[in-house]
Amino acid sequence: MEENLSLKSFVVLMKASKMVQERTKKDISNYNMHMSEFMVLEALYSKGKQTVRQISDAVLINSGSITYVMDKLERKKLLERIDCKEDRRVVYIQITEEGKRIMDDIFPKHQLVIEEIFSCISKQEKEVFIDLLKRVGKINARLY
Repeated sequence: MEENLSLKSFVVLMKASKMVQERTKKDISNYNMHMSEFMVLEALYSKGKQTVRQISDAVLINSGSITYVMDKLERKKLLERIDCKEDRRVVYIQITEEGKRIMDDIFPKHQLVIEEIFSCISKQEKEVFIDLLKRVGKINARLY
């Protein structure tokens, strides 16, 4: 029987994804933070002020859950909500100075963990890997 490379690709991808998620979750927990909180802060830290929808799309958390996460981060004074002057329906989310200070400390350490995870593949292999995953994601986004 011929080996089904699509099925094998799927299994290998899922196992690798699980390992990466577990490793990054463990790293983030070292900073007394949940992964969802880190992902929201990282999006704001990297991209600046955004709407709830933009954050939700960036971190792949549904809008009901994202509100809960943002409420927690706001109570911790790590982000703030800012009303849009041009459109009262829009609320921007922005990282606070305290949030920036924390991310200035955490993010470089977290980036080292990510570098370590992918240290087994070369720069060229990473470029091919990114391209392949994008292609799989794009074709399936259209089919979904």
